[in-house]
Amino acid sequence: MELKRVVITGLGAITPLGNNTNELWENLKNGVSGSDLITRFDTEKFKTKFACEVKNYEVSQHFERKEARKLDIYAQFALIATDEAIKDSRLDLSDIDKEKAGVIWASGIGGLQTFFEEIRGFAKGDDTPRFSPFFIPKMISDIAAGHISIKYGFRGPNFSTVSACASSTNALIDALTYIRLGKAKIFITGGSEAAINEAGVGGFNAMQALSTNNDEYKTASRPFDVTRDGFVMGEGGCALILEEYEHAVQRGATIYAEIAGGGMSADAHHLTAPHPEGQGAALVMKNALEDAGLKPEDVDYINVHGTATPLGDIAEIKGIKTVFGEHAYKLNISATKSMTGHLLGAAGAVEAIAAILAIKHNTVPPTINFANEDPDIDYNMNYTFNKAQSRNVNTALSNTFGFGGHNSSVIFKTIQ
Repeated sequence: MELKRVVITGLGAITPLGNNTNELWENLKNGVSGSDLITRFDTEKFKTKFACEVKNYEVSQHFERKEARKLDIYAQFALIATDEAIKDSRLDLSDIDKEKAGVIWASGIGGLQTFFEEIRGFAKGDDTPRFSPFFIPKMISDIAAGHISIKYGFRGPNFSTVSACASSTNALIDALTYIRLGKAKIFITGGSEAAINEAGVGGFNAMQALSTNNDEYKTASRPFDVTRDGFVMGEGGCALILEEYEHAVQRGATIYAEIAGGGMSADAHHLTAPHPEGQGAALVMKNALEDAGLKPEDVDYINVHGTATPLGDIAEIKGIKTVFGEHAYKLNISATKSMTGHLLGAAGAVEAIAAILAIKHNTVPPTINFANEDPDIDYNMNYTFNKAQSRNVNTALSNTFGFGGHNSSVIFKTIQ
């Protein structure tokens, strides 16, 4: 069976670096930090007092009050990003087979804000269960996919992927697979997350995953810097329209890039720590290259997972050196989480967009906030520190790794 080719024809984003894709890209290439003091709640008693929040967000600008009451903020972000991606793709929704159009949407946590508010309300009451009828359908991780499919009438495969911070890369790979096999022509895919609240920050603080550098919060996300002390939490949503190549050509779509392949692996090592030698990271990149039919030397740019955790950054670099060998010194690497923060289940989607736009503009966005070398990191590799670099980017690989040892990589390339 000959596999169908799959391309990207639409992008949408609402992120800490901008409330649409153009704003996101401009700030990525200019090395802007999205980190600031948290406004969502009083952080006085919390170890971490900063995050990468979505700025200038007014729910009333996007949803009627009655509709907004039914939507957790993570689902709001999903619908906003999807709306932009659909418009960007110029899909004529009246002229497509909606039985061959599906939605695969990712979230690592789902409606955490709704869950927190409902449980807090119950705890303050008299132990009589008085929960909102919207509690469950606002909270569950699959509901954003449901809202998207209902809004646009897409009746093809519809589900959610949950694999912690690898979730939205898994969503991309699943959508790729369904289209390749002829099970669908079009997918809305991506991810959204909204965990900047007392439960999210407090929980990640308890496991010592977040940076606590409150004195230098603007530059606290420091991948590959010896002073890195954890990730900075981000939020938002990013959507991509995946489409069968022949379908896209037939309707005259603008094509950003081809999604050439994807890989998955497991560390099988620890609940939250990566394999110290980067074995899972190496395997997932190897699997992605094999799936795409590419060689290591074909890759120009890697958007790394790069969360600025002491163990994670080192393990990923070891994995890259294992797979790419001498070519690791010829390609560009960057960790855009230094700017966006870590969008958790939406990380793969925002970083896929960064990789795709690097191909479109032949520009590698930087890894910002680097100042101090770590003796355990090889700085002969090009980490695109502090300033974007121009180069021909024909093929880009994006890594995302999640708690539980989940690893996913996806590869994009120029259309030929």
